Amino acid sequence: MKSTREFFRNSFQAFTKDSLLAGFLFFLVLSSWYVLRPVRNEMAVQNVSELPFLLAAGAIGMLLANPIYAWVASRSSLNKIIIYCYSFLISNLLFFLFSWRVLDLGDSIWLGRIFYVWCNIYSFFVVSIFWVLIINIYRSSKSRSFYGVIAAGGSLGAFFGSEISKRFASSFNDYGLELFSLGTAILLFLAMITALYLINTRSNEIQISERVGGSSFDGIKNVISKSEIRSIAIYTWIWTALMTVQWITAITIIEGSLQNPEERIIFFSVLEQIVTPLAFFTQLLLTNIIIKSLGLRTILFSYGVIFIFVFIFYATMPSITVVAIATVILRLFEYAINKPTREIVYSFLDKNDRYKSSVFIDTFLTRLGDFSGSGFIAFGKLASITFNIMPILAIPFAGILSYAGMQIAKKANIKDL
Repeated sequence: MKSTREFFRNSFQAFTKDSLLAGFLFFLVLSSWYVLRPVRNEMAVQNVSELPFLLAAGAIGMLLANPIYAWVASRSSLNKIIIYCYSFLISNLLFFLFSWRVLDLGDSIWLGRIFYVWCNIYSFFVVSIFWVLIINIYRSSKSRSFYGVIAAGGSLGAFFGSEISKRFASSFNDYGLELFSLGTAILLFLAMITALYLINTRSNEIQISERVGGSSFDGIKNVISKSEIRSIAIYTWIWTALMTVQWITAITIIEGSLQNPEERIIFFSVLEQIVTPLAFFTQLLLTNIIIKSLGLRTILFSYGVIFIFVFIFYATMPSITVVAIATVILRLFEYAINKPTREIVYSFLDKNDRYKSSVFIDTFLTRLGDFSGSGFIAFGKLASITFNIMPILAIPFAGILSYAGMQIAKKANIKDL
């Protein structure tokens, strides 16, 4: 009976006015992105032969945007960073709306390509800036337990934004980006207002008017010069690369198992319907308990172990069932456990790195990881290595991921919650 009471106490102690407000903010942020995401994917279909170049442009755009963001952050306080960054993104959305409606550029192939690249940059920056806010105002031992509830708000936002996009879909042929851009701009504006309100409610604990300081290249420089930041950067780079290797291998298995496009679409939809509710309820009720029970070190170490098992099964038993189970486990672990853990790790860093290095890692290095993973698979094809051997060759990198996870906890002097 006591253990049951303890379980419910740990489950619900993260439900506070602050955590629910932050969760609502993340709901708005992810809703804004998921309204655009299907349109971004449609632009990818229309420019499939140009995707490698567009992805490269996105990575270069992120690399160029980071010093600009760091320059703004160096000279701004937390509330001004939110205002400047989100207002800039809203103005971009209004520009696309203007280009489509007033300039009549709806048939321009280049507008679609620019929109695709911009969406990739938007998706990373809008979320990273949100987490900059969270890791700077929720840093106490108690408030770090909010991260699961906050992530659950994001899962609801992803579902809500996708539903809006689905309802706007019939307007695309006649109105193009107009409703999508306007809907996203409204959601992001509401997110900005909510973020400013959240900052004001914590004004007694944080210095709203205090500038971050530093220089434009702190985020990039600290990844190179500081061992604790470098460990986090390596960890992020490797896990995104391994996730790409896993997904490309999974796609190959799916194509071999399901020849009918309709069957594949149904399969992907079923996966979404499994992952989303599982992630939501885990984030809402179990994330805080799991992080406290296992500890940050164990969770950071576990990612590589999970990848090792997934790659072994892909190599030895490549089947649609294995793909489904592996995809659900990996995405559930990422969304509900590892992502909140990484954000807790960021909250332990010094002020300059919380504002700058975290954004550089979560934007540019994640995209670099995608490139690295796809390059790994491309090298295998070039060397005529069969697809089921490539996961085995990736296992040593999964081991490096686990080692990097242990190094993060050690070098950043992180204490478990």
